[in-house]
Amino acid sequence: MTTSNRSTTRGVLYVHSATSALCPHIEWAVGGVLGAPVNAVWTPQPAQSGSYRAELSWTGEAGSAASIASALRGWSHLRFEVTEEPTTVTEGARYSFTPDLGVFHAVIGLHGDIMIPEDRLKAAVVKSAMGEVTLVHEIDKLLGKPWDDELETFRYAGDGAPVRWLHQVV
Repeated sequence: MTTSNRSTTRGVLYVHSATSALCPHIEWAVGGVLGAPVNAVWTPQPAQSGSYRAELSWTGEAGSAASIASALRGWSHLRFEVTEEPTTVTEGARYSFTPDLGVFHAVIGLHGDIMIPEDRLKAAVVKSAMGEVTLVHEIDKLLGKPWDDELETFRYAGDGAPVRWLHQVV
């Protein structure tokens, strides 16, 4: 019997808005990452006429959130977030995507806080000192505030939506 060095985690994919034409492609892409078929429950997204939303809870190998975000990034008419819980050997992660802003990635610590690497903070201070931007603006970007601002309407519009659990095939 062999033992695996893989760490299993879980997370949630929040598809905040997608056109009906994209829905089956999203299921196919996420199923490809997790190695299992995905059949999401799509509900109308009241925040954007003609779009749909879904929430998919998943379990899988650590790093699956990055793979899901990579599979979905860049699709126009799609807004999503995917989270991954930390494990004993990995930090957690959050990815947010909007067509206008692209992908935001944050490392999430054990207690749910965004962990900003030292070099990114130093770069923000330098940009601010050079007069390129304000420090508050740069820190807001490091914390994902522009993505949160754009997605907030879509998040609230989805309150009460059903959630499905997905499990990665190992």
